[in-house]
Amino acid sequence: MSAVETQANRLRGEAQLSIEGQNYLLRPSFAALVAAEQELGPLFALVERASSGQLTLDEMATLFWHCVAHRPDGLTQSNVGQAIASQGLANITPTLRLILQQILAGS
Repeated sequence: MSAVETQANRLRGEAQLSIEGQNYLLRPSFAALVAAEQELGPLFALVERASSGQLTLDEMATLFWHCVAHRPDGLTQSNVGQAIASQGLANITPTLRLILQQILAGS
């Protein structure tokens, strides 16, 4: 796996996620959010679940998976979920918050 070469633009709702020692850009583009919505259901409901503390680890991993801007061969959705679990929810929450804000506010 190769590291992300660009820095996240927080104004565009981008974030970075460390997976197995490599940083990956999370870019909540229209295409990424449509793909996430097809798998997870309506994004507004996802945001509501997150705000009420009902978002599951699997849902978070799925959302992040679809937002990974450049997925190299070998990177799996399971790798994303394991990265979230190993970093802990307290450390991942700012990344999730940024993605959710982008869903609500857009750019």
